[in-house]
Amino acid sequence: MRRTAATIFLALSVLLLPAAPIAGIQAMELELAVRAVPLNHTEPTQTQIGRLTWRGGLEITSPYNRFGGLSGLLISPDGAHLTAIGDAGFWIVARIVHDANGFLTGLAESQISRLRGFDGKPLYGKTLQDAEAMTQMADGSIVVAYERNHRIWRYAPGDEPLRGKAEALPVPADLANLPDNGGIEALVTLDDDSILALVEGEDGEPLSPAFLWRGGAWARLAYERYGNYHPSGAARLPNGDLLILERRYTLLEGLGIRLVRLPAAAVAAGAILQPVEVARLLPPLTIDNMEAIDVVRSERGETLVYLLSDDNYNFLQRTLLLMFAFEE
Repeated sequence: MRRTAATIFLALSVLLLPAAPIAGIQAMELELAVRAVPLNHTEPTQTQIGRLTWRGGLEITSPYNRFGGLSGLLISPDGAHLTAIGDAGFWIVARIVHDANGFLTGLAESQISRLRGFDGKPLYGKTLQDAEAMTQMADGSIVVAYERNHRIWRYAPGDEPLRGKAEALPVPADLANLPDNGGIEALVTLDDDSILALVEGEDGEPLSPAFLWRGGAWARLAYERYGNYHPSGAARLPNGDLLILERRYTLLEGLGIRLVRLPAAAVAAGAILQPVEVARLLPPLTIDNMEAIDVVRSERGETLVYLLSDDNYNFLQRTLLLMFAFEE
């Protein structure tokens, strides 16, 4: 998150960023408190926005000062657990609580631990800790994109892959030329186990960089921008198409969120990706700095979309977990 209003919030966040490290490398219990939030606090009965139907939302807080800054999200295929990464170098896991109607109502059994490097030791320092996006491969391994020191690391498959050591993956040649705080913001695995990586891009530019890992090599693409919205997360729909989360954060225009759909067939080397909007979320809807998204198919046959916000360790912002049913 950068530029204009985002820059002001980031400056405040640096002052508030907690310095106390998570002890060691063992996961520790994480106390979380949740408060139910409506889709629209001025119209509590509203349940529909675009092709999204409200299925519950939570504002999440914790007395533990390392909690916050969440920028990547994975939901287990059964919708029972979440894994999230934070840009201060940690990951959390939690059990998702739903009511009898399938609505999101809480989180339980939460744990927190540090992201590790090649040697299995915790990452320290913002230059190494700034994890911004992740995706899971067919073999269960998790791939994480980091900013500042731009890199892509893979954590080997297992019950909890992020407990393990990192392995460096090849990176696109252009990645090193990106601004420190303007790297890969979204990673998504396609049906063929290739990876699409989307870069946030600069305000005022009609296209932002994108990269496709396929056949053992990276290819360059471009992502068509809408105004000052930037891609901040991506997930795969059950039919293989992509659902991309976009975020706008400027002084003049304020906060805005878009969800856009991209056909899987459009993702090819050299392509200009042109997603189509399926929903736009603006105040007074319950939104914040939404940076992470994942999609699962429920036992009821619904396509469920989860959105997660990065509070930047800023008291003016919130950590929100929102759930919607998506009309495909």
